[in-house]
Amino acid sequence: MPLAVDVIEEACKTNGVCVRPVVLKRTDTLTGRVEYVNVPCGATLAAKCEPCANRAVQLRKAQCREGWHLETEPVAEPNPPTDRQLWLAEERADAQALREMAEQDGGEVAVWDEVITSLDDQLAESGVRGHVLPGEGKPRRSRSTRRRQDAPDLPKRQRENRTVGRTFTAPDGRVYRPSLFVTLTCDSYGKVRPDGTPADPATYDYVRAARDAIHFPKLVDRFVQNLRRVAGYDVQYFATVEPQKRLAPHLHMAVRGVMPRAEVKAVAAATYHQVWWPAADVVRYEGEHLPVWAADHATDRSDGQAGDYLDPATGEVLPTWEQALDQLDTNEDAEPLHVVRLGRQVDVQGVMAGSPRADLGLRYLTKYLTKSLTDCHEPTSDAQRAHVERLMAVLRYEPCAPTCPNWLRYGIQPKGAKPGMRPGACRGKAHKPEHLGYAGRRVLVSRKWSGKTLTEHKQDRRAWVLEQLAELGLPATHDQDDPLDPHRYIWRPVTSADRGVPHRAKRLLDELAKRHQWRAALKQAQERAAGQPIDQLSATQTARRAA
Repeated sequence: MPLAVDVIEEACKTNGVCVRPVVLKRTDTLTGRVEYVNVPCGATLAAKCEPCANRAVQLRKAQCREGWHLETEPVAEPNPPTDRQLWLAEERADAQALREMAEQDGGEVAVWDEVITSLDDQLAESGVRGHVLPGEGKPRRSRSTRRRQDAPDLPKRQRENRTVGRTFTAPDGRVYRPSLFVTLTCDSYGKVRPDGTPADPATYDYVRAARDAIHFPKLVDRFVQNLRRVAGYDVQYFATVEPQKRLAPHLHMAVRGVMPRAEVKAVAAATYHQVWWPAADVVRYEGEHLPVWAADHATDRSDGQAGDYLDPATGEVLPTWEQALDQLDTNEDAEPLHVVRLGRQVDVQGVMAGSPRADLGLRYLTKYLTKSLTDCHEPTSDAQRAHVERLMAVLRYEPCAPTCPNWLRYGIQPKGAKPGMRPGACRGKAHKPEHLGYAGRRVLVSRKWSGKTLTEHKQDRRAWVLEQLAELGLPATHDQDDPLDPHRYIWRPVTSADRGVPHRAKRLLDELAKRHQWRAALKQAQERAAGQPIDQLSATQTARRAA
């Protein structure tokens, strides 16, 4: 016999109710009433919360559909600064001036540094992008932009200030505005079987596969840059990343506008990304023979570290990250640690708005968004499980970032080294089995795709539901006197001291009942819009329950 809680959870999943709601304490500043409100957890993986994950996928579908075949330029202008942002900027200017005065007089500047840091954090939280003083700190390293000799050159067209695609007029006078659906894959690392496992694991290049997965996001950025250079306009895209059966990253991309297939394939063949990191091919420390941490080591600590890692046998100081890069810059014969390239399998298809192919493309783009990368193709045989284990064994010791502790394995101190670092114990996403080396975002959307953020798309969907309910005369909120005052309520997270929090089963039942009421009210509103007869008694009862 099933447990009662399990039955309630299944009913919530069937009706799209969050099964892991977050409880917040809401206090009414006018009446003093305190109540506990359930807020959806907002998970994007079905393993955590299936209703929230499905809701997120539907939101992504709406975002992709709205921006794929736009006919007018989207408005992507920044909002004017708010009064609070202006006040924070003025306080930031005063704090900077006072700090400079204290530094000139030989006074204490640590206090002003804390104030400046706090103001910068408040500016970021208020919705300000970028840094207040972006030129501070060490100068950025620059390398030659000359293309590699083994990569073909790319043509360059005059850039047009537009994001929408061109239109084509048929002989019968109909106007078409096609777009593209592009599929990109990584290069081959060895012959594989139909189930994705290598035919010869001994010759399969797992190191290159791991490094390609780690640096795949940078390769996608390069492809978009080259595509815009060749297309001649500001190409906008909506892309999702998923793994192939061989576990290599795989990209589906919806591109607004159209260009010849041969040019897209030429751009993919000419795209590469060079990883200018120190060499990580010779293992110097492993097992129990690992570098030791020396706190407050007597060296010039211009990088902010509180110590150094030393060789356990000789006591020699390991080179820091900046020193290793300086040595790489001074070596004229230096080669990049790795070069990431796209594979030969490039699929380019034309798509028309509202066509079955457009719907198929939306399903491909969002097919695996509710699953982690390792769950997209679950291993069903011993060969597939062994393939995953071999890849994860390589990823365990492969450096994923300048701050990765795995650099100690190759005799280099990570950037911002601190005590307790140990090779093979990095907590980065790239080393976790559910990510398979890919630590980037699953959904990649250009800034001018639809002219809206994901939050604005969510507000649009909510506004449509409220409009439908308003046609039936149902209130948008529980309080009809002051429903839109954002300063009336105080929200606080629930702590262990709150004794009035309802049981989880009770909270799920309440949310399930609300969902039934809302769906019934929405159905009645739709029937009224369609001119169908409505049961007035049922409508009145539903309105009272919702109110």
